[in-house]
Amino acid sequence: MNQTSVVMPYPLLGRSLSDLTEWVKQQGQATYRGKQLHQWLYERGIHSIEEVSVFPKIWRQSMADFPIGRSIIRERVVAPDRTIKYLLQLADGEIIETVGIPSDTRITVCVSSQVGCPMSCDFCATGKGGFRRHLASHEIIDQILTVQQDLHQRVSHIVFMGMGEPLLNMDNVLAAIRCLNQDVGISQRAMTLSTVGIPGHIRRLAQHQLQVTLAVSLHAPDQALRERLIPSARHFPLPTLLNECRDYVQSTGRRISFEYVLLSTVNDREEQAAQLADRVGGFQSHVNLIPYNPINDADYQRPERDRIQSFMNVLKSRHIAVSVRYSRGLAANAACGQLRTSRGAQ
Repeated sequence: MNQTSVVMPYPLLGRSLSDLTEWVKQQGQATYRGKQLHQWLYERGIHSIEEVSVFPKIWRQSMADFPIGRSIIRERVVAPDRTIKYLLQLADGEIIETVGIPSDTRITVCVSSQVGCPMSCDFCATGKGGFRRHLASHEIIDQILTVQQDLHQRVSHIVFMGMGEPLLNMDNVLAAIRCLNQDVGISQRAMTLSTVGIPGHIRRLAQHQLQVTLAVSLHAPDQALRERLIPSARHFPLPTLLNECRDYVQSTGRRISFEYVLLSTVNDREEQAAQLADRVGGFQSHVNLIPYNPINDADYQRPERDRIQSFMNVLKSRHIAVSVRYSRGLAANAACGQLRTSRGAQ
């Protein structure tokens, strides 16, 4: 006997005002209902059409099961520095992690773009947990709305630095950026997209002329060490990657941020800082040094502060723009490199 799979309708979250207006018309509703639905989706963060009290009651009830695209908070962990890690359950039961980072002046959300990550970086908990699937655009957008609702405050900044490699899921990430900018109202200049580098994808990203900040994870000044830390780097030689970065800067006029996780006695020597300066000098860039955040699955250590300072001093002496980022959320395993799918939470 043949079995026919049930095709679920695509969720409403992520659709533009014009798309929502067309959708309500297809349901036999007045055109102005599209604007109402848009407001309730992106300003009020509804989880069900039943919540839209301005809609006719009978229609609300008949559409109660139509998917909005919202997740369920399975766990919420607050670190002493107020950073909050959320374990979110998606419609198919998969679990992802999202981090809300409040400060006195703004709220930043570190979003995931995949369930797990295929890049297998040796110092990263996410990569060691394996890859399961890409996130749909509505599953990315939902993370921001979840944090906004939980904290009762608008999100101002977004960093695509959670689980996954964003450029491997570029179409959905680009759709999410468009929605977050145009529908949720977050400036592209307040968004950062992080990648370890996928051949050809940085040039492809440049074609979209986004105003987001591109952050490229280097973590090593030479190809051999980079392959040891990032196994996928064997497909993308460092000189080729940096050439794509230069082309990106020339095409977009946007500065690139180079992420560099400092691992004690591995990549934090002064001569390695000089090598790094030779690599990234000569075009519009900034080096973001990130002292390593420990995980149980890797035997790396964070350098002492004097080694971090020495590394930074070498870069400064070579006229490289550089800063140090001490990640928040360390106590809640919510810091950079510590996110990991928790299958046990299901």
